[in-house]
Amino acid sequence: MASFTCSASQLAPLLSSTTTANSTAAAAYLCSQFTTIANQLSDTSYAVNNTYLLFSAYLVFAMQLGFAMLCAGSVRAKNTMNIMLTNVLDAAAGGLSYYLFGYAFAFGSPSNGFIGRHFFSLNDFPYPLADYSFFLYQWAFAIAAAGITSGSIAERTQFVAYLIYSSFLTGFVYPIVSHWVWSSDGWASASRSNNDLLFGSGAIDFAGSGVVHMVGGIAGLWGALIEGPRIGRFDREGRSVALRGHSASLVVLGTFLLWFGWYGFNPGSFLTILKSYGGSGEYYGQWSAVGRTAVTTTLAGCTAALTTLFSKRLLAGHWNVTDVCNGLLGGFAAITSGCSVVEPWAAIICGFVAAWVLIGCNKLAEKLKYDDPLEAAQLHGGCGAWGLLFTGLFATNKYVNEVFPGNPGRPHGLFMGGGGKLLAAQIIQILVIIGWVTGTMGPLFYGLNKMQLLRISGEDETAGMDLTRHGGFAYVYSDHEEPSLKSVPGLVMRRVGPNYESSPDQNSEAV
Repeated sequence: MASFTCSASQLAPLLSSTTTANSTAAAAYLCSQFTTIANQLSDTSYAVNNTYLLFSAYLVFAMQLGFAMLCAGSVRAKNTMNIMLTNVLDAAAGGLSYYLFGYAFAFGSPSNGFIGRHFFSLNDFPYPLADYSFFLYQWAFAIAAAGITSGSIAERTQFVAYLIYSSFLTGFVYPIVSHWVWSSDGWASASRSNNDLLFGSGAIDFAGSGVVHMVGGIAGLWGALIEGPRIGRFDREGRSVALRGHSASLVVLGTFLLWFGWYGFNPGSFLTILKSYGGSGEYYGQWSAVGRTAVTTTLAGCTAALTTLFSKRLLAGHWNVTDVCNGLLGGFAAITSGCSVVEPWAAIICGFVAAWVLIGCNKLAEKLKYDDPLEAAQLHGGCGAWGLLFTGLFATNKYVNEVFPGNPGRPHGLFMGGGGKLLAAQIIQILVIIGWVTGTMGPLFYGLNKMQLLRISGEDETAGMDLTRHGGFAYVYSDHEEPSLKSVPGLVMRRVGPNYESSPDQNSEAV
């Protein structure tokens, strides 16, 4: 916003008055009023932008509810309470670890380009470049990455392993990647304050196809690989056996909540909304870019959902709502990187390809006997990587310069006439994220497995973790509905019904 300046010495000669003293006094009074107005406008600008960011943070946090419902519906009923509890844990443990260490590692500038070094436990915070609303927004992103990982290792993981990996992921692994890409002095950042940009462009990952989705997906990939598939997922001959989730209703409701939250995830990543791109008073500004980002997000998800719907109909012979929901989310994960710098028509291409990337990754997972109950590694890892490549191909010159100003000659998408430098930066980001997460989360899961802290016993897995680890059920069972309970003496829950063991006389009197 343009600042107001007012000087009594400049204004006094313009006032018609009988004495110079009166002119000066009148000018000083008018200038004080202009200063008051300027301060109020500045305060309003800060309030509007912080309110916008806080609202976006609330939307992203609401995605945790969507994750919880999606995860619960995608697992078997006997593990519902366990997966719900892990989603609560992601938010709670992630909140403390991100407060103590994560934010400092991610945004503690000035840094060496690799890791932040300031604001541990929010010391010396807030400061001119960030307020508490920014911390809350970034925390919501961090716990989203942890939630992705929990889906990959669902139905067979010890609870203590969730505590350890969730804290480590949100407090160290994820923040380092976000510092590289999103901090003002991260080595791969497209927002570096100097001209030392990776390939002259920096890696554009606007809302986290790589930083959030690939990090969570690759971490889950290593956890699931080291644990191995669930009991019964593949038969003795290696053929795939579907272990279907118990509630398609929860999957659909969770998907809609995630869709709603994505409007904070992607458009909210602008961080501010009250910013003009041209002269003052024009109708076009950052508020327009926010709206465009919401449109590209919507189109990519919708296209991916429809592509999955008809593709699975051709491949499997039926319409599958769960597959459509996963396809929709795959489109969202892919467009997250370039949502702010591509045209709406390009978002349709992004969603179409994302659907086929997810289908292909799932086919590959079956052949490799890889078991991921929520397809999290395939969806977030595979589609997230495609999203980074898509940005390197379709980012437009105009939008790149609006979102990342200060370098008019910055490279943009290969297919949009911008050369291959941005695409090269995107490929470097993909490779580095894979290497970093593999080198940190892989050894962590391997160590937990060696210490027998990762996977539950076969008996507990067969009976279900709700019964063996959490002291009860998310739902009330009858004995014939849950065969695994018959082997547990004293824990069979009988059907509740009216008591008809009364005498004939009492029955006749009741009639």
